[in-house]
Amino acid sequence: MSAPARTRGKSRRATPAWLRVKLGAPRRRFAVLLVAFVLVAVGLTGRCIWIQGLDPSGTAAAALKPQTQSLPATRGTITDRNGQVLAESDPAVNITADPTMVATNGMDEQYMDLADKLKAQAGPGLIAGILEAHLGGDYQTFYEALTTTQTKGGEAIRYAMLKRSVATYTDMQVTDKIASLGYAGLFREPAPTRSYPNGTVGSNIVGYMTYSDDLAQQGKYPWAGGGGLEFYLNESLTGLDGEEFYEQSPYGKIPTNNSVVKPPQEGISYTLTIDLALQYMQDQRLAAAVQANMARGGTAVTIDIRTGEILAMSDYHTFDPNDLSSANVDDLGNRAVTAAYEPGSVEKVLSMSIVVDQGLAAPDTHVIVPGRVASGDSVIGDSWGHDTIHLTGAGVIARSSNIGMILLTRQLDKATFVDYLHSFGLGAPTGIGLPGESAGYVPDASMSDQTRDNMAFGQGLSVTTLQEAAAIAAVANGGVYNPPVLIKAATTADGKPVPVAATPSHRVISPETSAMVLQMMEAVPEFNARTFAVDGYRVATKSGTAEAADPSCGCYNGFVVSYIGTAPAENPYLLTYVVIDHPGEPTSGTAAAAPVVQDVLSVALPRYAVPPSTTDSPHLPIEW
Repeated sequence: MSAPARTRGKSRRATPAWLRVKLGAPRRRFAVLLVAFVLVAVGLTGRCIWIQGLDPSGTAAAALKPQTQSLPATRGTITDRNGQVLAESDPAVNITADPTMVATNGMDEQYMDLADKLKAQAGPGLIAGILEAHLGGDYQTFYEALTTTQTKGGEAIRYAMLKRSVATYTDMQVTDKIASLGYAGLFREPAPTRSYPNGTVGSNIVGYMTYSDDLAQQGKYPWAGGGGLEFYLNESLTGLDGEEFYEQSPYGKIPTNNSVVKPPQEGISYTLTIDLALQYMQDQRLAAAVQANMARGGTAVTIDIRTGEILAMSDYHTFDPNDLSSANVDDLGNRAVTAAYEPGSVEKVLSMSIVVDQGLAAPDTHVIVPGRVASGDSVIGDSWGHDTIHLTGAGVIARSSNIGMILLTRQLDKATFVDYLHSFGLGAPTGIGLPGESAGYVPDASMSDQTRDNMAFGQGLSVTTLQEAAAIAAVANGGVYNPPVLIKAATTADGKPVPVAATPSHRVISPETSAMVLQMMEAVPEFNARTFAVDGYRVATKSGTAEAADPSCGCYNGFVVSYIGTAPAENPYLLTYVVIDHPGEPTSGTAAAAPVVQDVLSVALPRYAVPPSTTDSPHLPIEW
């Protein structure tokens, strides 16, 4: 018998004897299989012991990645004194995506069959189309956000912002549509929006919101107050965000028993002293006056002089906080507290109050008023030419004589003059709670004689509309200065009251002085503004016209005109002050601003059930 043929190619390595199993040896074969099974079982058991007993947290960490999601607190509401909403938060979400999940439709690639892969490939295009249809925007932008995977530190950034501040109803439409098609990878973050139901009305008081990239990068609610009370009260309005801690697998969020939620602490809500209806009316009348006089702008304030509460504070030009894209950045503040100007003859009310309170003048004081008066290196005259005339103290106010007021004020010690002005609230912010408030300017006691003379009739110092209104409100309030108030009350989300800081009132002049100056102011409409009347009420008023300081040239350029009125003159409740900035043609406070004061008081007095006057004006003599 010949030898068997040798196998071609490389020779096989001999099988170890312990693994050789002869045909027809079932016991040997069973033993080998049993050993193999035992080895596999031991390995799996060891791995289970390691996973579940020796290192459960490490293994879980490898499978599940801890995540933190901010739960924004609901921002507090801002309402007017009657509960009308000025600013509120509406439910909304930010729609985001995890591009790595979108790419696999949330599946583990090793378990995907051909149909799964084809569906996942179609996902970004279909989702982008749904987003474009329901959210607007650009299809290509959505598509790129869904398919672009960036990396940071070697790891994929699994976050893409698709659309901010989506209304909950719209979000439900998007969610339902994508879910019906069986797609995954989109998420939503709570992101309530801020709305202002009244648009421009009171917007310079309430303010607006701005988006902060810094807050967004910290994982916090990214909107914060950008102006007005929204800015000043931002921290308390915002409250404290909560947090949700959860675990996430490579293929999405997995709710587990380890999920922890720290509930948000809702923001504080504020009730303002503002009367929305009166604010609207005053806004409209101010805007019409600014436009009619071709002026740069204007401001107006109406105050309850007994409490210092601001019932309306208007600014024109203004803006709509719901549409900041169309706003002029110069209109976003509140000029009634930020813009300082020289008040002109309205200031004579304060100057006269000081000299009367010092016992240096009275309504019937005789004042010889020459046609001109020397002051420093200049000569000052009145707004109308005249020879020497004989005015009473009331006549100085009624005829708005610069010269007469200078002569009376020269009797004052300069330090006393300055101290009174500070006590009236000039030269310092009112503390009303609006950003950018100006302190204005009051010279100190070392001022020159010429500066003192200019200050007597409202030049050489500067004020804001609110400062001047609050100061003259003190004259009308029996001589007691009430710091202006804008916040009436505050409450927590569950209705508990929150204390509101209050600045105490203080007396500036005596009640007797207050009564005398109010009588002098009643002579103004009788003599100088005969068309000014508020039906049923005695009214004390004063006009103002001042040259406007221009910092660009260090000179005067244009005018600021104003008018102030309070009623009933015998027992004042309300005061309205209107300032028109740089009217386009020469005019006066009586012509440009008085009609606004007249209209506002005619509405406000009956609205607040202020009793009509029952006595006649004293009709003080103007000349002697």
